[in-house]
Amino acid sequence: MSEELSVVVLIEVLPGKREEQIKAFKKVEPLVLAEDGCLQYEMKADQDNENRFIMIERWSSAAALAAHAVSPHMVEAGKSNHLFRAKPAEIIKLSDI
Repeated sequence: MSEELSVVVLIEVLPGKREEQIKAFKKVEPLVLAEDGCLQYEMKADQDNENRFIMIERWSSAAALAAHAVSPHMVEAGKSNHLFRAKPAEIIKLSDI
């Protein structure tokens, strides 16, 4: 059985704060993609709601995802997310069926 893990993250930003979320993502994207175990890290925009984004992530293992969560760049990014997000992100961990 594969350890690979997929994650979807639902992000809602405050009205007028869309560009701040995009800028924050673009800042960490190359750092996250360089992390050990990162197989996919993408942010998509909801076509029907300009204030909602969906992250699509794939990790080689739960350990790789856990290391990502405490990486210096993610800890730093987390310090300012509240300035433009409407609420905390919803993290959904997926398993194969």
